[in-house]
Amino acid sequence: MMEKEIMPFSVPIYITRPLLPDIGDLTLRLEEIWGAKWLTNNGPQHELLEKKLCQVLRVPYLSLFNNGTIALIVACQSLRLSGDVITTPFTFPATPHVLKWNGIRPVFCDIDPETMNIDADKIESLITPQTAGILAVHVFGTPCNTAKIEEVAGRYGLRVIYDAAHAFGVEIDGAGIGTFGDISMFSFHATKLFHTAEGGALSFNDGNLKARIDLLKNFGIKNEEEVVMPGINGKMNEIQAALGVVMLEYIERERERRAALSAVYRQCLDRVEGITLSAEPKGVRNSYQYVVVRIDERKFYCSRDTIYNRFREYNVFTRKYFYPLCSDYECYKHLPSANSENLPVAKKIASEVLCLPLYGELTASDVERICSILVSFRGKRP
Repeated sequence: MMEKEIMPFSVPIYITRPLLPDIGDLTLRLEEIWGAKWLTNNGPQHELLEKKLCQVLRVPYLSLFNNGTIALIVACQSLRLSGDVITTPFTFPATPHVLKWNGIRPVFCDIDPETMNIDADKIESLITPQTAGILAVHVFGTPCNTAKIEEVAGRYGLRVIYDAAHAFGVEIDGAGIGTFGDISMFSFHATKLFHTAEGGALSFNDGNLKARIDLLKNFGIKNEEEVVMPGINGKMNEIQAALGVVMLEYIERERERRAALSAVYRQCLDRVEGITLSAEPKGVRNSYQYVVVRIDERKFYCSRDTIYNRFREYNVFTRKYFYPLCSDYECYKHLPSANSENLPVAKKIASEVLCLPLYGELTASDVERICSILVSFRGKRP
């Protein structure tokens, strides 16, 4: 009996689609802004969103930004980092870029084969007298080995910044992910679970940092007549903040939908030889930002790149996330730590990883169909 042909989707299925609130809910907030005629500089919407996010993220202090990259640049400035900072090559370009913009040299560390985060056991061997800190990434929302990272940092007097761009709402045994290290950065880009179209935030436990960070993101202006440090313009405006306030009413339902869809992916793919889904650590509240698989070509008999290209024939758009490694970029590959021999795990994973579509508007049948398409590629080399 012949297998039933799998037809392409009639409309494109992208890796994600932004969650949008009811336009009427947003309009009510915009009317408040129009009435106040206050568009930026710590207006009522900005203050409200900061307060609400502290509660949602379970963090004591938070500062909003116009985007996550500027937030990370300011994080480095606020801690007065210089010299070398140890980071991961398996991340979005912004992570090492913010170091470069601060005159800091990125030192790339290999990654853990299970979590795909920076390998905490390999950090210590990279520490030199020039090392000032560690910039770790909670890749795909999976928490880093925070205990080990901060134990090493404590022994060597290093600062710790976490890039938590994928980790909105993630908790470790009930503790907000933004309470670890010195500072954590959250991205509120439109592709994220929670977004303000563009935007970001820094969270931290030290109340003294709040004043310094808020000055740094507003040109260093203390008052009308005093500029006390060389700052930058990183402020979130009222329209962004208003969207964020409204979005907070929607994200838990979106997260639940993504959790249910992720379970369908796991059910369909868990036992397919050659496909490995990213682990779900115990005691961790997941952000369900992405569904990530790794393709072992030796067992699946089809490469990740072939799968990526063939999915497009079915109107499904996946992402080779993160490929290439940041250490392979022209601007970093000259660094001694960027040598591929030093990064064997990261190199391997970058050739295997594939993010599959995940957003609340998908249906379980959509996910089952995507999985059927993927499984149909098995054994079909180019």
